[in-house]
Amino acid sequence: MREGFKVQSSKFKAPQNGSRRARWLGFFLACGLALCDPGRAAADILVVDMAEIVHPVTARFLTNAIETAEREKAALLIVRLNTPGGLMDSMREIIMRMLDARVPIAIYVSPSGARAASAGFLITISADIAAMAPGTNMGAAHPVSGMGEKIDEVMSKKIENDTVAWIKSIAEKRGRNADLADKAVRESKSYTERESLEGKLIEYVCKDTDDLIAQLDGKTVKRFGGQEMTLHLRGQAQQRIEMSQKEKILSFLAHPEVAYLLFMAALLGLYFEFATPGAIFPGVAGGICLILALFAFDVLPINSAGLLLILVAFALFIAEVKVQSFGVLGVGGIIALVIGSLMLFDAPDSSLRVPPPTVLGVSLAVALIVIFLLRLAVKAMGSKTVTGEKGLVGEIGTVFQDLHRDGQDPEGKVQVHGEFWNAVSVEGDLPRNERVEVVEVTGLRLMVKKKTT
Repeated sequence: MREGFKVQSSKFKAPQNGSRRARWLGFFLACGLALCDPGRAAADILVVDMAEIVHPVTARFLTNAIETAEREKAALLIVRLNTPGGLMDSMREIIMRMLDARVPIAIYVSPSGARAASAGFLITISADIAAMAPGTNMGAAHPVSGMGEKIDEVMSKKIENDTVAWIKSIAEKRGRNADLADKAVRESKSYTERESLEGKLIEYVCKDTDDLIAQLDGKTVKRFGGQEMTLHLRGQAQQRIEMSQKEKILSFLAHPEVAYLLFMAALLGLYFEFATPGAIFPGVAGGICLILALFAFDVLPINSAGLLLILVAFALFIAEVKVQSFGVLGVGGIIALVIGSLMLFDAPDSSLRVPPPTVLGVSLAVALIVIFLLRLAVKAMGSKTVTGEKGLVGEIGTVFQDLHRDGQDPEGKVQVHGEFWNAVSVEGDLPRNERVEVVEVTGLRLMVKKKTT
């Protein structure tokens, strides 16, 4: 049984008759008294890993972790952070929830080789306890506009000053170096774990989580509201909080490369369905991919100009097959697709954009597939029909019953593909066994002429 849940048998005595029902009742009452004891100890140390881009899904995951820690009255919540940065709105949501938390929170940049860049730096500075593993770094927190928004120099300066003032106020309240925090935002400065420790941006350098807990045990932490709390961590078990399957899937979908591939697959699937109605599977798959891509686009910073260029590229691919442009429209489509793909995710951090090699490879592959499918469609439309009544036009047959161009009974019979048809000659009389060619089909009657060699 977890520490703090010890049942005091002296608080309840079971009836002497030894009744099983009475013993069970005594057990539940004793447990209830223990659970309701306001002086019981805190629960375990909760540990959560965040090795993701900062976006709405990860923000929701961290806020849920804080709520879990509060609900279980955890002694400490440790967030092992490794992030290249992310969206400012999501970062602010995380920080606001951290400042309001009822349990102490330690941000631990780990493992070795990890970083807390951009939004990750601001999250670390805002924690009750800031720690880093050897060989880590943090900083480079200069804000850059996203969502395709173009801002002038004055507005850019306002955003920068607002971010600096905000993080400096938090750093000063936490007792951390506000000047170094200022430089990380204004000048995109980055700091190693030693520079951060000596510059008083963090309090601890720890080799692992156990080392962090050992260093924190018995230390007094000053909360953001001013109250002080002494940490009693010795002997406390570590309990990990994992992402739910739903959160893992949503976080995976919110990755720019995944969203981009889903969007390309959606366009290909829907195009194939429209080009060959009745295929069903491409349309269904394309529709599902489109819905998933739209979800990701709602989470990620999308540039509308990039999205429009991709749609224009598909229009140019279609025009390439319809118009004799000698490849000009096709090349234009490929260029529009590449540029649009590069512009699609207009974010300040490269981790929120699709890498150029991926864009180039996918764009060329998609362009070639689309043009190939279009050419097949055009070729199919221009080819001779081989089924149904229209498929008989141009076929060769033999006169079975004389055909007369003029007279009272111009209609006779011909044999085509082993079948007998009523036929009418469109030029002169045609005797039995004459080879003829079908020139037209009207209902169940064939219009034929003499087959010329």
